[in-house]
Amino acid sequence: MKLNKLAALTALLIFSTLSTHAAVTGWTNWRGPHQSGRSDATDLPKAIKAADALWTHNIAGRGHTVIADGRVFAWGYRGAGADLQEVLLCLDEANGKTIWEHGYNDYLSDTVYSRYTVGAPTIDPATGWIYLMTTNGGVKCFNADGKIQWEYSLMERFGRLTFPNGRTGAAVIDGDLVIVRGVTSYWGKQGPARDRFYAFKKKTGAPVWASTPGVAPKDSSFSTPVLANVGARRVFYAGTGDGNVVCVDVRTGQPLWRFQLSHGGVNSSVVIDGDTLVAIHGKENIDSSGEGRMVGIKLPTKLPAPGEPQLILKDKDLKIADGKAWEKWRLQHAMFTSSPTLANGRVYQVSKTGVLVCVDVKTGKELFAKKINNDQIHSSPLYADGHLYIGFPNGKFMVIKPGDDDAEIVSEAQLEGGILGSPMAWNGKIYLHTKTKLYCFGKANGQKPKATLPAADLLAVGKAVALQIIPGDVLLKPGQTIKLTVNTLDANGNVVERGVSAEFEKYIPPTAKVKTSMNAGVNNNAITADSNNVASAGAWMATAGGLKGILRGRILPKIPYTQDFESFKLTVDHKTDGVKFAYPPLAWTGARLKWEVREMDGGKVFAKTLDRVLFQRAITIFGDPNSSNYTIEADVMTDGSRRVKGNIGVMNQRYFITLVGNQQILEVSSNHERVKESVPFRWSPKKWYRLKSRVDIAADGSGIIRAKAWPKGEPEPKAWTLEVKHKNAHKKGAPGIIGFSPQSLFRVYMDNISIKNN
Repeated sequence: MKLNKLAALTALLIFSTLSTHAAVTGWTNWRGPHQSGRSDATDLPKAIKAADALWTHNIAGRGHTVIADGRVFAWGYRGAGADLQEVLLCLDEANGKTIWEHGYNDYLSDTVYSRYTVGAPTIDPATGWIYLMTTNGGVKCFNADGKIQWEYSLMERFGRLTFPNGRTGAAVIDGDLVIVRGVTSYWGKQGPARDRFYAFKKKTGAPVWASTPGVAPKDSSFSTPVLANVGARRVFYAGTGDGNVVCVDVRTGQPLWRFQLSHGGVNSSVVIDGDTLVAIHGKENIDSSGEGRMVGIKLPTKLPAPGEPQLILKDKDLKIADGKAWEKWRLQHAMFTSSPTLANGRVYQVSKTGVLVCVDVKTGKELFAKKINNDQIHSSPLYADGHLYIGFPNGKFMVIKPGDDDAEIVSEAQLEGGILGSPMAWNGKIYLHTKTKLYCFGKANGQKPKATLPAADLLAVGKAVALQIIPGDVLLKPGQTIKLTVNTLDANGNVVERGVSAEFEKYIPPTAKVKTSMNAGVNNNAITADSNNVASAGAWMATAGGLKGILRGRILPKIPYTQDFESFKLTVDHKTDGVKFAYPPLAWTGARLKWEVREMDGGKVFAKTLDRVLFQRAITIFGDPNSSNYTIEADVMTDGSRRVKGNIGVMNQRYFITLVGNQQILEVSSNHERVKESVPFRWSPKKWYRLKSRVDIAADGSGIIRAKAWPKGEPEPKAWTLEVKHKNAHKKGAPGIIGFSPQSLFRVYMDNISIKNN
């Protein structure tokens, strides 16, 4: 393979130029250009009063605004019940008037108590495009005029899980990549639930890599990655839901190291000063029963090479060169969801009990601790113009001047609505979102700081060591073709040559439990799915010039589609039941450890597993997320007793249609606090029923979700058992199934699934 070094270096120079010469200016990302909650703005308002706001905008929010070229981008929510929507707003900096907006429903999530918009939009400085991840995992890309460029439902595409807390975080832009995160249960190696990071091409949305730097999570995390350079490597640092701080290669997703702090999630973003990373958490410590800790971690400078295992930083058996521990210092401060602020070598943080602390980063010495409120959650402090700007959940907003050994409260305002969002400073103004409105304080015009996000170092391209396939994860329909781009990478993740020709062969990892492959072929760097309408999944090994790379892919069937499980061969020995079973279809998202094919009454059925209480609930998707206008039906059954029974149902266009055993009802829901209606329906354990649903959308965007159930073998009722109206109905969504075995006591079953176009 002949490598065009000049072309590759030219491409790298262009890439670096885009990274360092921004097309737009502003506070474009969560925590700002220094990634630490510090602004270079001066002449900001100090005596803040609610009545003195330059302007306000009446929409609730719990996150962080961003701004570029005179436009403020705020993520809020409005409405109630089934009509509540998250809204991305583009506002005029001068007066807060709406330039454009997009509203989105919640769906299939566990979010409660209006815990929406706990995160932030992100602006790409090179293009002005805006990126957002909604509370239920919808990743969206808009151009500056608000036109959608691409989007994913991470839940339906990559098996993202949802949690009641609603913590979401923000996307990170670096070069030509956009990086998001979430706890996912996907397929194959990515089947087990883990806290993962995903990188996409920022202009097209093509998947580049997925990274799993930790172990089984105890919590979700919205710690937003912090970018840095380590020698020739571009890396990011973040907290994870398993209690670790991790370091990941930005260009390849390779997990480089992890350091465990707690038994719960690390939600706060980290800050970095020189060779020290500062992290804080609010859960049980890994090495003591105490709750919460702020630590200074010595950053490793020698990182694993490509293909080498992730470093596990443990003080007891791994020492840095000067003989000191990785943990340089620790303080017993607890904060679960607010991120610290770094300025002038000092870290400022408000603990969960409302104590403002100031810590010297180099020594870990606590310079002062001052009680300023009863509690704190989410809102992170802002350091600007020599002052701290801090909001609190009781609606107080303080301006504080920190000193060497104390802090002076300069002003204190009572704003409308609790403050969970974090303040931002730009062009002489302070922006702050409360649970009622967005406030803008300050001058019509002021100083516009020139600081920008640190760019990747301009480095010479090295020798190619691996292949990169883009997209690295494909989803096809039968007969569909997707063009692949194959690049060569050096040891630091830099592209050496783009668009090389590679040979592909099907690849089954030796550790794979389900040894199957995609029904597809690859020719001339293009993958084409077979025309037969069945689900399949597998991996491919690409080879070019002695270099290798992996492609993962799935094929999901078109509608109409049926599945009766009779073709499955029961060859796997069950560890607890002593029976033979078959694993579920590999292409079905989140199915691997939650369902199995078993024999029953001379036939084969899909049964909920009982091995792990963690998986007592299973949401499994087996269709295209862009599906719409279809009817789904299936045979369903639950084991159980008079007192305890399971729930079993289908998913239709982002609605659950469920027979709920203990309540003896037929229910239609999406988010249980937004869309949830039911009618009584008596059904018995160990008896099969037929469940059917269709969704119809009107021209005005409203919809009707129809459902019916009846004993299997009896005539289908002419009337629908339940019809639910939804004003802003979900316009599309993947078909799937849901099963719930309370405390994993009794199985639920499904058979004879059928999906047809309306």
